[in-house]
Amino acid sequence: MAFLKTIIFIATVLCSSTIYASNWPTPPTLEAKSWALIDARSGQVVVEHNANIELPPASLTKMMTLYLIFEDLKLGRLSEEDHLPVSHKAWKIGGSTMFLEPRMKPKVGDLIHGIATFSGNDACIVMAEHLAGSESAFAERMNSKAKELGMTHSHFINATGFPVENHYSSAMDMAILAASLWRDFPKYYEIFAEKSFTYDGRKQPNRNRLLWSMPEVDGLKTGHTQAAGYCLVASAERDNTRFVSSVFGTKSDRQRAKQSKVLLTHGFRNFVTLRPMERDIRREIDVYGGTSERLWLMPAADVWVTVPKGLEKQLNFRLRYDSPMHAPILKGQEIGSIDAVLGKNTDKAADILVHIPMQAARDVPEASWFGRQWDALRLWWKNRESNKDNGESTP
Repeated sequence: MAFLKTIIFIATVLCSSTIYASNWPTPPTLEAKSWALIDARSGQVVVEHNANIELPPASLTKMMTLYLIFEDLKLGRLSEEDHLPVSHKAWKIGGSTMFLEPRMKPKVGDLIHGIATFSGNDACIVMAEHLAGSESAFAERMNSKAKELGMTHSHFINATGFPVENHYSSAMDMAILAASLWRDFPKYYEIFAEKSFTYDGRKQPNRNRLLWSMPEVDGLKTGHTQAAGYCLVASAERDNTRFVSSVFGTKSDRQRAKQSKVLLTHGFRNFVTLRPMERDIRREIDVYGGTSERLWLMPAADVWVTVPKGLEKQLNFRLRYDSPMHAPILKGQEIGSIDAVLGKNTDKAADILVHIPMQAARDVPEASWFGRQWDALRLWWKNRESNKDNGESTP
């Protein structure tokens, strides 16, 4: 079920229209190269600009490193109490570090804090070498996971984000990754809200300024190199609405926080996340050639929809499926989708907020020969009446 939710979330993000309807709040303009704001629950893209341009991600890369670490912890392949060796490569890496030395045997738990809180490059290499044997082998795992998560504009060469040719990502991909971290690892996600961490007597602060200036923010990651500029992926929640902002290429540490705050504030000021009742979404359809003539369709996963404030009552759900449906049908079989739309009689692509995959609520076995013939007659009669209503002649 978790995997299904991931696939649905990715599909929603990738299919979300960037053509805003006339009643969509006017998006802000930022001083950055690219940006995206998505709803972490519904997967909808609220605002984006050049969001799929491939750019150096700097230390935002470490979100993927942490995703793979959290995954191994969750699967029991790794323990936070494990002590790991520090290689010469990790010791010499430079940049933001935990000041690890070969004499040390840091615990996995400390390394995680070191990566998430003060972006330790040395900690990333220690973890990568332990989990995959080498940093390059770990990068292969990173790319495989990126593909699985639907990050179609990312390619990783290392675990740290050190600038190197062919190492890139995008604002949209990093927003997808951040939402996946929050959704898939709620236990470990809390680490991103940590304002400082002390290791070996050295206390270092989190570089995410929004943790101090915006109470709703509880993560995630900063990044900076000369090529990338100043980048920030932030996540914040108010009531049932959680937004993820992703900003690439600002000119300063202060600017990346300021521009991210503009995005998040725009989201909270103008949008609300709704969770429709199941009875509003489920649909009953006709079935032919089966032991039952009717079948309920249910959403394949939990449904959330992001709607501009003030337009909540305009939210409607429109079923699309290949009709007529013939048995046999298996429980859980995907049958069409529901479009969440603004307005009742609209075919505008911009008014479709999200596609909700629908599935059969139960099995419908194939009927006997006599039952199938009867349903064939029933279908013929239905088509005949439909043609009459449309003013067509029926032979």
